[in-house]
Amino acid sequence: MTRPRPARALARFTALRRDLHAHPELGFAERRTAAIVARTLREFGYAVTERVGGTGVVGTLSKGEGRAIGLRADMDALPIEEQNSFAHRSTRPGVFHGCGHDGHTAMLLAGAEAIAAQAFQGTVHLIFQPAEEGLGGAEAMIADGVFERFPCALIFGMHNFPGLPLGRFAIRRGPFLASNDRFELRLVGRGGHVGMPHLTADPVAVAAQIVTGWYGLTARRADPAQPTTLSVTAIAGGETDNAIASSARVAGSIRTTDPGTQREIEGWMRALAEGVASAHGVHAEFTRETVSPALVNDPEATAIAVAAAERVAGRDKVETESDRLMGAEDFAAMLRVRPGAYMLIGAGDGAHRCMVHDPTYDFNDALIPIGAAYWAALTRKALGAGR
Repeated sequence: MTRPRPARALARFTALRRDLHAHPELGFAERRTAAIVARTLREFGYAVTERVGGTGVVGTLSKGEGRAIGLRADMDALPIEEQNSFAHRSTRPGVFHGCGHDGHTAMLLAGAEAIAAQAFQGTVHLIFQPAEEGLGGAEAMIADGVFERFPCALIFGMHNFPGLPLGRFAIRRGPFLASNDRFELRLVGRGGHVGMPHLTADPVAVAAQIVTGWYGLTARRADPAQPTTLSVTAIAGGETDNAIASSARVAGSIRTTDPGTQREIEGWMRALAEGVASAHGVHAEFTRETVSPALVNDPEATAIAVAAAERVAGRDKVETESDRLMGAEDFAAMLRVRPGAYMLIGAGDGAHRCMVHDPTYDFNDALIPIGAAYWAALTRKALGAGR
């Protein structure tokens, strides 16, 4: 079992991580973060390419002939007001590293140093991706030719996971994380006086019926063996208590790990919405946008990731048949064009149990040397120990 070197990592890279936390940047605006990443990679001897897919950075290191792999970390923050009070809290109102991308960046940079110091046979591309949080940063890098410019036989990603004990790993081959589709329904009716509802076409009442019907779809139309969730997260319509509104809006998110269900559910939702609306004289306009596909881990890449995690943590601390999760991840777009694997690393089940996207979340810095050791072990497993 490989032991991480905590002293070095927890000094320099904890300071770096906390600096990134204090200066968060939203998707496609990670200019300060990208500059720090590029400077640090050059210090470790990597060839650096900046402005890939906007603000993305790729660091490349080759040691002899062999295949190439990609290791990816995300850099962007969330548009959330932080509620922590520690010294490294966000200095930017309404912007906050609430998902741990500051830590992901620090772990891969710490891993970059370890990788540069070890022997392997081939090429490693360190991919620092912008705009993971629903803005399509992975697609932007793909469109900018990241895998043509930096060919990768396999690609790997990793995310911290609060609630999973510190230093444990979790993964599964095949479908692992859900797709993410956002939807919006706009209803246009005829407003009027609440005392004369028969002269109106009430879109708010129609919205209520549609939402109730939609929730029945996942129970009766979706395969119960395929995890699927449909969540209405916003309903708006009307401005006063004595007038029926003329329009309403409904929005939310669909999650599933099954590509077939992802394709079919739009038709189910649209047919129900249009049918109910038509029966009440209301016009319905339904739109859906895929933010990310389901994340599917390749068997070979998963086996490599498991072997690397076992080398770092021991076999008993690597869960290889993790439950499928309904969280979504932009890295899934990369896995559609290159085989690879996505690993979860435990952030802790005590003080660091706070889930990501919570305004009181903070990345557990004790993860940095563990994550760095994993990236180094993964490189050696995928590319060999070299000469």
